[in-house]
Amino acid sequence: MKHSKFKYSSCAMAVSVAMGGFAFPALAQDTMPDARQPEGRILESIEVTARRTVENMQQVPLAVTSLGADDISDRGLETILEVQQFSPNTTLQESRATNSTLTAFIRGVGQEDPLWGYESGVGIYVDDVYIARPQGAVLDILNIQRVEVLRGPQGTLYGKNTVGGALKYVTQRMTGEAELATTVTAGTHGQRDLKLVGQVPVTDDFYLGFGYANLTRDGFGKFLISDLPGQDLENYNKDLQAYRITAEYTPTDNVFVQFGYDKTEDTSNSKGGYRLLPSLLTNTAPVPDSIYDSYTSLPTENRVETEGMNLTVQWDVNNSTTLKSITSRRENYSPVNIDFDNTPLRIFDVPAIYEDEWFTQELQLSYRAGNFNVVSGLYYFDSESCGVFDAILEELGKSLGAAGLTREVSGCSNSKSTAVYADGTYRFNDQWSISGGIRYTKDEKDSVVRNGLIFDTVYPESGWLPGYVRSAPATPVVLDDSADWSKVTPRVSVEYQATADTMVYASYSEGFKSGTFNPRATTAEPAANPEDVESYEIGIKTDLTSTFRLNAAAFMLDHKDRQYISVIPDPDDNAALNQRLGNVGQSEAKGLEFEFTWIAGDNLSLFGNVGLIDADFSNVFSFDADLNRIDITDDFVITNTPEQTINLGFNYDMPVSTGDIVFTGNYSYRSEYSLTELGNVLEQEGYGIVNLGVSWTSADGKLSLGLHGKNLTDEEFLVGNYAFLGAADPSLPNGYAPGLGGDTTLIGYYGAPRTVSLSLGYRFGR
Repeated sequence: MKHSKFKYSSCAMAVSVAMGGFAFPALAQDTMPDARQPEGRILESIEVTARRTVENMQQVPLAVTSLGADDISDRGLETILEVQQFSPNTTLQESRATNSTLTAFIRGVGQEDPLWGYESGVGIYVDDVYIARPQGAVLDILNIQRVEVLRGPQGTLYGKNTVGGALKYVTQRMTGEAELATTVTAGTHGQRDLKLVGQVPVTDDFYLGFGYANLTRDGFGKFLISDLPGQDLENYNKDLQAYRITAEYTPTDNVFVQFGYDKTEDTSNSKGGYRLLPSLLTNTAPVPDSIYDSYTSLPTENRVETEGMNLTVQWDVNNSTTLKSITSRRENYSPVNIDFDNTPLRIFDVPAIYEDEWFTQELQLSYRAGNFNVVSGLYYFDSESCGVFDAILEELGKSLGAAGLTREVSGCSNSKSTAVYADGTYRFNDQWSISGGIRYTKDEKDSVVRNGLIFDTVYPESGWLPGYVRSAPATPVVLDDSADWSKVTPRVSVEYQATADTMVYASYSEGFKSGTFNPRATTAEPAANPEDVESYEIGIKTDLTSTFRLNAAAFMLDHKDRQYISVIPDPDDNAALNQRLGNVGQSEAKGLEFEFTWIAGDNLSLFGNVGLIDADFSNVFSFDADLNRIDITDDFVITNTPEQTINLGFNYDMPVSTGDIVFTGNYSYRSEYSLTELGNVLEQEGYGIVNLGVSWTSADGKLSLGLHGKNLTDEEFLVGNYAFLGAADPSLPNGYAPGLGGDTTLIGYYGAPRTVSLSLGYRFGR
């Protein structure tokens, strides 16, 4: 199966943070008609905050995609995952066994492993508040002003862990009027959604906002056999509730204060994977008929709870100077059941608990003069990320004569980070300008890891199974250490405004992903140092006519000191070889990106994007038994990175006597991509999905109706996998020797099948 193409078909801090929407800043994606053509439909000026200040997207010297509220509504987008269709060289997918853990890659850079201690490669931000962990980061789209995708390292303005890029949510700000908006949605697979958002003016300068969402759906498939009675057997279901309360206060014309509290609880079942090979250890786990069906020996229940508060204060000191403070505190809690082998036996089960909390404080100063502007600031981040998992290998333990076998790993990774930054632009004249910035970051990390074997079947806590009481001994502390790093990340670009409608730029930028300790350490190994990315980019942003816009970029990047588990000599014992986390990899990527919008007529608009990328590992090393350094580059591939991403779509706006009807659709194609970096045995073939929708809005804007179909050709496509296989051997029943747990475990997780939904919305007020 090495590099074979299985086409087994293919395709929440979340809601709450984005939902009540009334969070600051509301730097709206305002639109203005182009004065060059007073009659007919023309291109609109799109404002973004990619550089932490309001700018025309066509004058920002970096590759950025912006989806406004109308785009999101017309296309019926529901979660962050769908945004990947509209941004080239971007991957946003659910991470294997949960609905709400995000796997994000941009330009071949991201992070596969969501375990505590590992850092992300793509930064997620909601109103400039950093979302530090992937658990709960599959954001449901609700009351959003716009979504921005920033491609390439953003190490100056956004700091560490944005080596691939950043994804920004900007939510709606309150209008000051009494309003209530409700939307109900019904769809295939028993989809039943209710969303409520509203606001109440308490005084002329003090407003309260609230939001609530209840999102439910039956499973796409079933758990066919489980050894636990009374389980919910829906697989790939959804059950999520979210709440938000927001207060906004404007004591004077130049001071704005916003406070928000939100909570989300996602109790969707843990997802079961599809066995691509039948089990060797039981005849009750053959390959299922449906890719959404599975087997499990674990409870199906799962929970992801996210809760947080944020406070933003902005003071416009004068026409040129603004001070802003952004404070947030968030926490996540997630007990999860991951059945790696997906059989009714305890061959390889991994129940786990993730607990995270973090505090951020940013003080920002913006200054604008005639030919100069700068954004500068101080940033502080303090987090604790903890967890425990039990790798249950019961069948293997029984074969060894024990009652069971469990490897238990637990620990915490505590991180503090402080930074100072400045980023600005100087305009020499109407055509030439130079932009640049620099950020200094000091990182400190403490880590404790407990790791050991227990010759029994053990779960993280009492009550995990009916009647289960935990009595296992604590595993030993194998690592208790701290480390610190400091990094300087610069950015520089040169811009040439060739005409009023065409800007050309060339840029160089750097970013880094934080150093870390191995959260699965078995010995007191040293920490891995930060990863570094250096990126070069040239681009053009042009409105070729008043109805056709083309943005294009060419880039190349070097990704150095990549952190991987490898065999590394023990510095205190040259005779010992240990599996350690080290900086043993390097990769390179180069590519092209194109985005266009064409107003083809008074009613018809066409849009699209193309991403082309060539990303490969250039150097990965390890050591052999004689402590000789060896090259294992050929064993690694860049994952979640199709060489081609293509999207073509349309909007047709048809005014009618009762309001406005919009027809929309798009075709999104992704070429083949790999699922696992090391020893890849599974690839997804190229596929395309078709989406169509129609929506009607009444003339007064109060009543709306939308019908949307997603993945209408019912493509089947992999978004994740687990592979635990021995050496390939065609003479064996499944073509492989047994892997960890004593079985041939090759598991696939898939994107959503064809879905159709009907939404009805009504807005009171205005």
